Amino acid sequence: MAARVGAEPAVVCQVSSGWVVLARMQYLHGYSILMPDPVVPSLNVLAPAQRAAFLCDMALVGDALLEVTGAYRINYAIMGNSDPVLHAHIVPRYQNEQDELRTGGPWSYSPKLVESMVFDPVHDYDLIQHLRAAIQKRL
Repeated sequence: MAARVGAEPAVVCQVSSGWVVLARMQYLHGYSILMPDPVVPSLNVLAPAQRAAFLCDMALVGDALLEVTGAYRINYAIMGNSDPVLHAHIVPRYQNEQDELRTGGPWSYSPKLVESMVFDPVHDYDLIQHLRAAIQKRL
């Protein structure tokens, strides 16, 4: 796992159940992914205490995103359809989103906007620092 060896530039921080990273596509400012460590295929293979830790960490990241981004709510999704390993999408939602986009998933955003939405370690540096601090004070 690239996060574990320090080779993932989008890493925000480690939490008890795994790693928080900014999503490669920042459709929405702060869109994050929680990845378990060790990697497992689904939530259902985890023991109850591990499940609880993963889900609590997911909510903790959401709390930090609310604080850091000014989002009005957080959407959470665990799907695993195209990437069959457990990971949670933690997506801040904003009042200034267009109505037709606010009710869809982050991937509803137009591919025409994709170039401006790609994670950039320089551009997203401050976001990573603020999000890391907000998560760490909750640990």
